[in-house]
Amino acid sequence: MTKGWIFDVQHFCVDDGPGIRTTVFFKGCPLRCAWCHNAEGLFQRKQLLFSSDSCVLCGACVSACPNGVHVCSDGVHRLERSDCAACGKCAERCPTESLRVVGREVTAEQVIEEVMPQKPFFDTSGGGLTLSGGEPLMQGAFACELAREAKVRGLHVCVETCGYCKSEVIEAIASDTDLFLYDFKHHLPEEHKRLTGVDQRLILENLALLQRLNKPVILRCPIIPNCNDDRAHAFAVAELANRLDNVIAIHIEPYHPFGVEKYAALGMKLAYESCEMMDSVQAERMADEIRTYTQKEVIMT
Repeated sequence: MTKGWIFDVQHFCVDDGPGIRTTVFFKGCPLRCAWCHNAEGLFQRKQLLFSSDSCVLCGACVSACPNGVHVCSDGVHRLERSDCAACGKCAERCPTESLRVVGREVTAEQVIEEVMPQKPFFDTSGGGLTLSGGEPLMQGAFACELAREAKVRGLHVCVETCGYCKSEVIEAIASDTDLFLYDFKHHLPEEHKRLTGVDQRLILENLALLQRLNKPVILRCPIIPNCNDDRAHAFAVAELANRLDNVIAIHIEPYHPFGVEKYAALGMKLAYESCEMMDSVQAERMADEIRTYTQKEVIMT
């Protein structure tokens, strides 16, 4: 049985597809979006998360760590990440849960066992299972197996994807997917590459493939101040939706800074470091701008 890397399974989600859903967050992503709020989803491996604000400098981690990566002195807890194996022994001893390992390798069957107790909520709300990330289609074989097992058990399946994957993976998972939540981040190729690290050609090709496969798609559009919050992008979003019959709606996702602290806790740096929520008036203005160019439903998430 194929194994895959995930970092979370969240129940009672209402923004990841219709109804009440359980969302499985895959670990690993081929993009490096400047504003990404899921730092723990970028790499396909275990990582140690350290929240310094709740650390009480008790020193339990110092004695527990076999590699000596923790140093508590002069009122400061220093973590030498270059020698950290993310074994989790320090996290087991931490009394304040300031240390936590994120990431685990699982089988599709193990995930399904976590998901199935929620089926009554799915059935009454029209919900189901959502594969998210990171990027689920980066782990194509595991994602396909999980979607297949979910459909066998009568679950509605959504796949949230950036679309940057082999077309064979899209084709393979499409038959077991009811709805694709498909990211559209920037309309200009050069800006897309600058802000995400990848060329957008493959993403648009796979989006066109879903049109040919007649699979329902919701465009998910992060709106980032000073990156894509302008009229040209609004027009491009609407134009893309208009020429694809299978696009059933557009979701606008205003920027939020909730990922900034997670980057710090993982010893990583976020390229887009604004700590300000996108102004709701500005976000609604962007949504209205898109609505002027399309009859497709535009929803603020």
